[in-house]
Parts: sequence; structure tokens; C-alpha cells
Amino acid sequence: MLQTSAPLQAVPATAASPELASALEHGHALQLLLEQEFEALRVQDLDRFEALQPEKLNVFDTLARLTGVGTPANRLEQPEWDGFRQLIADCRELHRRNEVLISRKLDAIRGTLHTLRGNDPTASVEVYDRLGRMSRLRGGRGYEEA
Repeated sequence: MLQTSAPLQAVPATAASPELASALEHGHALQLLLEQEFEALRVQDLDRFEALQPEKLNVFDTLARLTGVGTPANRLEQPEWDGFRQLIADCRELHRRNEVLISRKLDAIRGTLHTLRGNDPTASVEVYDRLGRMSRLRGGRGYEEA
């Protein structure tokens, strides 16, 4: 099991129904998955990140079924589900954190590709041309033109 940066918040399991107890259990599983997802993204282990996605979708499906979200039997409006709602709000914040990390990494990749394509005439980055020689992008041909 992975070390998490922050301890998982425990929600009291004073469940008034089996659905609530199961939803809390799956909510904690989602929280752990989001922590593992962040760790995989942080160390750039994309295989691990991809492997977590089906499991996360299964938890989402189970939670939707247990809570009745999107149906007339939506249980989240009941006061005894307050702890669960807080747990899911915490999961939403973890998901947003992961989304920000992904966005930053994609921006860095886009910037690198932009530089390698030679679209930035002020770049002082040295790259290899197709013959394996160092060439400066400034005033020279871009990577795609080599």
C-alpha cells in the first residue's frame, strides 16, 4: 500500500442503513484510489495510473447505485448521509488536485514540443538535427523541417 501525504479522514460508521455503511466503505476506497492515482502521477508511472482507472469507475458505479444519485430515491438528501457527503467532497478536492497535476504536466509537454518544433524564435535550446548534429533553433530550421 502506498504512503499518502495526508492521513485519510475517517467518517464515523454509525450507519443507519446497510446502503450508508457500504457507501462509506466505497467512499474510503475512492479516497485511497485518488491518493494512489496522485502518487502514480507524481512519479510519472502512467501504467499504474491507467491500471487504477477501471477500479475507480467500478467504485463510481457502485456509489451511484448505493446513493441513488440521479434517481427519485436520492439518499444524499437524508441527514444521516452528512458524513458521506463530506467524504465525497474531500474526494472531489483530491480529484481536482490530480487534475491540476495532469494539466501542469501536459502544459510542460506542450511547451517542450513547441520548442522542439522551432516555433519560438527566441528559444536558446539546442537540439539535434536529423544527422545527429547539434543545431541551435535560433535562425535555423525547426525539428519538423530537419
